[in-house]
Parts: sequence; C-alpha cells; structure tokens
Amino acid sequence: MRELVIGQNEAGQRFDKYLKKLLSQAPGSFIYKMLRKKNIVLNDKKADGTEKLKVNDTVKLYLSEETYTKFSSDTAETFVKEQLPEIDLMHLPFQILYEDADVLMINKPSGMLSQKAKPDDISANEYILAYLLASGVVKKENLNTFRPSICNRLDRNTSGVLIAGKTLKGLQEMSKQLRMREVKKFYHCIVEGNITASQHIRGYLRKDAKQNKVKILEKPEDKDDKFIETEYVPLENYKHATLLEVHLITGRTHQIRAHLASIKHPVMGDVKYGAKKRNEITSQLLHAYRLELENGEEIIAPYPKEFKDMIKKLKG
Repeated sequence: MRELVIGQNEAGQRFDKYLKKLLSQAPGSFIYKMLRKKNIVLNDKKADGTEKLKVNDTVKLYLSEETYTKFSSDTAETFVKEQLPEIDLMHLPFQILYEDADVLMINKPSGMLSQKAKPDDISANEYILAYLLASGVVKKENLNTFRPSICNRLDRNTSGVLIAGKTLKGLQEMSKQLRMREVKKFYHCIVEGNITASQHIRGYLRKDAKQNKVKILEKPEDKDDKFIETEYVPLENYKHATLLEVHLITGRTHQIRAHLASIKHPVMGDVKYGAKKRNEITSQLLHAYRLELENGEEIIAPYPKEFKDMIKKLKG
C-alpha cells in the first residue's frame, strides 16, 4: 500500500486527472476499476474520480509494488535529468520581479523562448522549473502530478514581464485574469519615425503559420481573422524615432509589431516587419514593461541594457 498526501501543487484538480498523471502508463479503465473496487481510496472513502482535491487529502493505493511500478514510470526523474538545465540561484538567467506562494513573475531577457519550439529547446518554462526545484519550492516527485507553467507568452526577442503559476491555484487564477483582461499589459517600444499624438487603433489579424508572420486587415476577410485592439501614447520623441507606451488590449501573435508596422512605424530592429537593419541592435526594441493587476498592484520590469543604450544614443 502507498499513501500520498495532496500538497498545494496538486490541490484543486479532479481526483481522476491526478490519478491519470500519477499512473501515467495505466489505461483509464484500470483507474476507474480500481476506484470502484476501493483499491484506490480518497480520505479512506470510496471515490468515483470526480472529487476536487484539497490540501492534506490522503490518497491510498492498495496496489502491488509490481503493478504500481508498471503503471507509474517516473516521468519526473527523466524530465528533470534530460530537459531541465542546471541553475545557480546566485546567478539566475532572469530577474525575479514578484513571487508569492502561488505566482512567480520574471523579467524575461530578449533571446529566451517563453516555451519550447522544439523538443530540445530550453525555454523560460524550463528555467523557471529548475529555479523552483533548486530553491526547494517544488519537489521532484511532485512533477509527476503537476508542473508549474507560464501563463502568458512573449516572442523570443521581446523582453519583459512573464507570469508563471507555481501552483494549480496560481496557474488557474492568473490564466483566468489574463483571459478576462483583468490584467492590463503595457509595453514600451522604440519605433521608427515620429509619433506626436496618442491613438487607439483597431483592425483584424491574419496569421501566416508558414512564414510565422501576421498581416493586419481593416476588415475581416475570413472566419479565422481575429479582431485586435491596440492603444499607444508617445513618451519621448527623438530625431527619427519615438519611445511609445503601448496598451495591449487584445493579445494576439505579433500584434504590437504588426499593428505598428501597418501604420508605418515599425518597432526599431524588427526587420521582419519592415524596420531598417541596424548593426547595433540584435533584436526588436519591444519590452513588456508594466502589468496592472486586478488588485491595483503594478509590476514593472526594468529596461534591458540594449534598450537603455539605444535611448541614450537617440538622446545624443
């Protein structure tokens, strides 16, 4: 018999989903059969799998060691060994902006993927998991039933605030707030040309997956065209450039980059969307600068060095 105690990272999910992660190699029919026969019980009572787990709930599995081993291949051990990077807590690859029991917010550097694009990629998601393991917040064995994950995404070459749920509660709550637009997202970017007035622009976005690029339309031409809405305010004007604060009202792929390019003010360094190639810039100067949370709290990500250096150069 094995006894497991539900922790913060497992709480909130359905019992059957938890069991399917724990016994990842077992067919669903086996799990439900074990529940019916009371070979798997929750808090010493028969369960049907629809129960919502709570912290300190106890799960008992009356299975032979051979059966448990057969159906519960330790995917966490393999995952940690093969996919997570080693991390030095004194020299993290990102800056921590905010952390509580459920949520982590970091300042993602330009050049770091938010999530894997290929199986062998190391993204912010893997760095965050490595940090949580190294700091003792997450135990390796718990990764079999819940893995902390990011809630929003930034393009590889966009820096700034990236949100992760450390617990299921944190992941679900932050994902809901983002989906319902209860979190306001503000970006800073340096664009080509002079913009002197604030503007609220709307349009429709069409994605070209083959080119990994999007097109902005005034009116929808296809059922897959997505409505987009962007608001911006000029903060500083330079000779041939402008520092903008952009309020991302809808959050679509490449929305800010494509929308600004469509009004002839591409983000500096963003050659994919028509900006001039500049040897001194390695990526587009677009930074997820500020979040306004539902409770009124602000999270601010300091500018990266390349962004600050360009402002200094433009000021002369």
